[in-house]
Amino acid sequence: MKSWKLKLLGAFCVAALHPVSLFACAACYGASDSAMAKGMNWGIFSLLGIVAMVLGSVATFFVFIGKKAAAAANEAEQNTAAQAQTEPTQKS
Repeated sequence: MKSWKLKLLGAFCVAALHPVSLFACAACYGASDSAMAKGMNWGIFSLLGIVAMVLGSVATFFVFIGKKAAAAANEAEQNTAAQAQTEPTQKS
């Protein structure tokens, strides 16, 4: 029984590690002008475009938040300066 399992394992290893061109798709094997290769390229470009749009949206959001924070800080600084000018100073 052990011999049978060892032979089966050996056959599986030979089949798995044997390079066979039949298992390669048209894009991997070199037919770069086939419909499958063109479809794969369009899929890659589509996914790349989606990733770029998402990253661009995240970057735009953080730029928006940064501008809002800078405007709020500037407004708070102006309010503090205006209050300091209108309030009388107390001398002790």
